[in-house]
Amino acid sequence: MSSEKPNIPNSLNEHWMPFTSNKDFKENPRLIVEAKGVYLKNHHGQTQIDASSGLFCNPLGHGRQEIIDAITKQLQTVDYAQPFQQGFGGSFELATRIAKHTPGNLNRIFYTICGSTAVETAIKISIAYHRARGDSQRFRFVGRERGYHGMNIGATSVGGMINNIKTFASVLMPGVVHMRHTHLPEHKFISGQPETGAELADDLERICTNFGGENIAACIVEPIAGSTGTLVPPKGYLQRLRQICDKHGILLIFDEVITGWGRTGSPFASQEYGVTPDIMTMAKATTNGISPLGAVACKEEIYDAVMDGSPKGTIELFHGYTYSGIPISVAAGLAVQDIFEKDDIFNRVKELAPYFQEGLFSLKDIDVVDNIRGYGMMGGVDIKMDKKPGAAGFTCFKHCYDAGVNFKATGDCLIIAPMFICEKKHIDEIIDKLRTGITNYSKSKKN
Repeated sequence: MSSEKPNIPNSLNEHWMPFTSNKDFKENPRLIVEAKGVYLKNHHGQTQIDASSGLFCNPLGHGRQEIIDAITKQLQTVDYAQPFQQGFGGSFELATRIAKHTPGNLNRIFYTICGSTAVETAIKISIAYHRARGDSQRFRFVGRERGYHGMNIGATSVGGMINNIKTFASVLMPGVVHMRHTHLPEHKFISGQPETGAELADDLERICTNFGGENIAACIVEPIAGSTGTLVPPKGYLQRLRQICDKHGILLIFDEVITGWGRTGSPFASQEYGVTPDIMTMAKATTNGISPLGAVACKEEIYDAVMDGSPKGTIELFHGYTYSGIPISVAAGLAVQDIFEKDDIFNRVKELAPYFQEGLFSLKDIDVVDNIRGYGMMGGVDIKMDKKPGAAGFTCFKHCYDAGVNFKATGDCLIIAPMFICEKKHIDEIIDKLRTGITNYSKSKKN
């Protein structure tokens, strides 16, 4: 990492930061000035290990030269090409390479900007599909408590994290119903899938009874609920959702923005658990976080129904974005695909995951740790609530930051998602610094 003195902004006042306690931050800023490999450097000169792969989006490490070179080369030929009624060859190539990894026949790829817009797109495609088949009465969507699907209106509506919803309740989509989340009291300190809780999927059957299955367009879930703290699906749960959706003609959407591209050890969690959705979203790791790009993968029959429902020469789906599949993002995505193949990334995750899980669960002896969950290269560490929800997690995060480990915290949960390029020594460093930070937080409470 560079030893040069970083350039610190003269003012922090004008930037309204997302998902941030702005007042707290501006009193004591945490500025990242350099990123390379598995490490970050803050404006105090402290080197930190990145324990959450950015926001799940940098699993191949920061500053990958292969991706930088691919983007640079692309900028020298085509910097931007509008995606409406015209094409850019690279986007077709990337779609083909993505489709090699998607489950079943989810081989029709629609590009978006990010995970939020991918979910928004999946919602619209669901409606367009049913309309093309003469089922325009299907307007309802089923989400799940503690689910996170992004922050656009549609994505917020089907999400189930209360703080994301309550301020904007008056403008959310009508007709959305939520199933219960899958985190049961007996799911304490479990690595992998819980043995109990599959029956929670029957919430979807109950919703079909109450609102009419024929009126439901789609059910959307994260295979592993990521942003809420790694809620791993009980054994049989996703399979039961699949059965109920098939019974009632409901589309099953998997949001794999977090779990996509190897986080579970398989390219997608749907393959890890042997359940194929009808529509699947992805983003984040698709470009290793270097340039924004999301995508929706659909079954062929969904694409065909929408195509067949419109005469030749007309626009079949009135939807898209200025930055759908832009050249620099596509170039990054193609470079990422090369790395996945060259470095055998998915098998590397499978080999490293047990070591990470063992290390993560070694933290259970710390007195303020209330629960730990994990699967593959992702995990959640719950900190015992203090005074009000979120206060303990935020304070613990700051202690860990000072200890030299960087990650995302949601509420009272520390979300840990190491990079796939980690070696065992990096996992050890993450766990050691987490132990130091959490222990320091515990000591501060006693003083």
